[in-house]
Amino acid sequence: MNSIFYRRSIRNFTDKDVECEKIERILRAAMQAPSAHNFKPWEFIIVESDEKKKEISLMSPHATPAGKSKVSIVVLGNSKLIEKDDMWLQQDLGAAIQNMLLQIVEEGLGGVWLGFYPEVERVQKIKKYFNLPEHIIPFGVVSFGYSEEENKFINRYDKSKVHCEKYCSIEE
Repeated sequence: MNSIFYRRSIRNFTDKDVECEKIERILRAAMQAPSAHNFKPWEFIIVESDEKKKEISLMSPHATPAGKSKVSIVVLGNSKLIEKDDMWLQQDLGAAIQNMLLQIVEEGLGGVWLGFYPEVERVQKIKKYFNLPEHIIPFGVVSFGYSEEENKFINRYDKSKVHCEKYCSIEE
């Protein structure tokens, strides 16, 4: 469980390249995520060129870390892989990204999830830039590399947010 407790959003990276084996393990972790009906609607674009990472960094006011990363992975949802409905797509892709973030820590790296979906303007920018077909939905970008700072444990447990048998308002 160390990966869970040491995972943080890391936005600054060194110039050290990320090994191909680590990138593959991160993608393997993503594809181990649960998905509704086991549809596994995810696809991924690995981005390592400085030019493309810079372009991604300009597609959202919060995407700056993409331009600083050694690797950015665009996480996509393929609506053709969803036979019954797409109502669980966000949860499926969110689980895949969480697995990626945990594996990034396991690999001794730092990373951050950059949200694109459901913000229409961001989604359209990334769809246009990567020339994505209509059935491919850009959900987010995971940017990572060797961190300039050490991942440290930060205790985020808040007992006031835990309820037993019924909901108790904080105001009560």
